[in-house]
Amino acid sequence: MTVDVRKTGHIQIITLDRPDQLNAIDPDTRRALAEAWQQFRSDDDAWVAILTGRGEKAFCVGADLKKTMPPEGSFAATHFSSAGGDELWRPMRNLWKPVIAAINGFAFGGGLELALACDLRIASTNAVFSQSEVRVGSMVGAGGAIRLMKAVPEAVAMKMLLTGTRIGAEEAHRVGLISDLFKPADLMARAEEMAEEICRNAPLSVRATKMAAVLGQAIPQDQALEVERLLWGLLRNTDDRIEGRVAFAEKRQPQWRSR
Repeated sequence: MTVDVRKTGHIQIITLDRPDQLNAIDPDTRRALAEAWQQFRSDDDAWVAILTGRGEKAFCVGADLKKTMPPEGSFAATHFSSAGGDELWRPMRNLWKPVIAAINGFAFGGGLELALACDLRIASTNAVFSQSEVRVGSMVGAGGAIRLMKAVPEAVAMKMLLTGTRIGAEEAHRVGLISDLFKPADLMARAEEMAEEICRNAPLSVRATKMAAVLGQAIPQDQALEVERLLWGLLRNTDDRIEGRVAFAEKRQPQWRSR
C-alpha cells in the first residue's frame, strides 16, 4: 500500500507511504491518492484532512522519475480522459473541506505542488522546499508556478521556479510559505490539534468560508463580495447557525450536525 488512510473522529489522515523512496509519487501512489481524496470528499463525517509523508526525512519529493517516463499516447488523449490531469494526486477542485499539509522533511517538485494545493501548510524544522522541475528538464505542471507566486513574494517565487534552489524551513516560514514550524517529533500532534480546532467550528460555515476565500481570489472584488454575501445567505437559516446562537445563549458547546 503506497498511501495509508486512517480516520480519527472527523479528521482523515492521508499518509504517503513510500519512505524508502522519499515518498515519491509513482503510478500506484497517484491512483491511491486519487482514491483517498475521493473517499474524503464523499464521507460526510470527515470534516478535515491532514496530508503528510511517512517518516521524518521526506514529505514528498515529487514524481518517481524512474517510473514516470513519458507515456506513448498523446497528451490530449491522457488529459481529456477520466484518468488524466493533475486532479488525480492533489485535492480536487471544488473540494471545500479544509486540507492541512504537515510537511515533514523534503518537499520537492510535485511534492511542493501537492503542499501548495492544500489550504494550510505547517512544517517540521528539518523541512526543505524546492520547485526543482527545471533541473531535470521539465517544468511545473500541477499549479506550482501559479500557487507559489500567490504564496510568497514574487522575487522569492521566481528565484525558486527558475533556479530550482532549495530553501529551509526557517526561510519558508519567514516568507510565508508555511504558517507554523514545529519540532519533527511534534509535527503530527500539532497538525491534529489544528484539525481539531477547525472541527470545533460549524462544518458548513468552514466550507462556505473556504469557498468565499478561494473564489474571491479569482474574480473581481465586486463579484467576490456578492459571492460572499450569497454564501452567507445560504448559511443564514441552517440548523447549525441557529444552534450556534442557542448554544451561546445557554453557555454550552454547540452540537454541530452539518445541516
